Amino acid sequence: MNKIAHIAVIGSCSVDFCTYSPKLPSPGETVIGVKFTTSYGGKGANQCVAAAKLGGKSHMICRLGDDQWGHQYKKHFQENGVDIQNVHIMSNVATGIAQIAVSEKGENQIVIVPGANNYLSIDDVHNASELITSAEILIGQLETPLKPTLEAFKLNKGIKLLNAAPVRADAVEILPYCTILCVNEPEASTLSGINVGSVDEAADAIKRLLKMGCQMVIITLGENGALYASQNETKLIHVLCDPVNAVDTTGAGDAFVGALATFLVTYKDRPIHQIIGAACEVATISVTKEGTQTSYPTNYRPFGREYNYKIL
Repeated sequence: MNKIAHIAVIGSCSVDFCTYSPKLPSPGETVIGVKFTTSYGGKGANQCVAAAKLGGKSHMICRLGDDQWGHQYKKHFQENGVDIQNVHIMSNVATGIAQIAVSEKGENQIVIVPGANNYLSIDDVHNASELITSAEILIGQLETPLKPTLEAFKLNKGIKLLNAAPVRADAVEILPYCTILCVNEPEASTLSGINVGSVDEAADAIKRLLKMGCQMVIITLGENGALYASQNETKLIHVLCDPVNAVDTTGAGDAFVGALATFLVTYKDRPIHQIIGAACEVATISVTKEGTQTSYPTNYRPFGREYNYKIL
């Protein structure tokens, strides 16, 4: 490892209330579950903790409610090595929550109630401007208001990594400020206007998204790995991953983003397809366990092998 990655994450924190059942309910259907858990989540926090567990120096910029969950979450960040200088507790607002249903196949359905996440502001960005400006990588998502994230991306002088999830129409405004755009297939479909249901369609979506201003676009393909191209390297490369028996896919995309951010800085000498391959491996490890942040590996060492890829 070359160095410690200094990573700033602006985004969401939520408490995940997870039910596990043989199948996901259809509209109007009640199913009997087998297990219920409460855990820490939110895309921003997941990505920040994933990076910290991999050795990155992670800083979180977020808002929590002045309730039991908010205070417990702040302590949880500290226990996982995340800097909390810009983690703000606000009164009279609840901490964000997510209701997650998981099937025995590892599939999930998620309903989010943003709570304090909706109050993340441009003032929070300005108060953290020194951190944001100097961070080697700044990560953002779309579970919090767009304007603070856009302002942070304008300030940062390093790599700006946007995970455009949950996808929204006004996200196109931030794309020209992205060093790397990372999306899954449905998100790529919405942003590009191309229905992405195959590798070939994902390739077409990447080409269109590059024209919208991103320097690099990565589309994650679940068990099929990831596809990427950039302004500097227009060849499309499909990074493959090993098949596993998925137990819970919740937060796998966040594990990928946190790992990608950490490895981009700590292993600058590695080819990008190998960095993406290592991030895919971290995400793959995470789906073999129940839970979100608890499923992320600690002390993982990448590049123990060559990750497979294909040039399209």
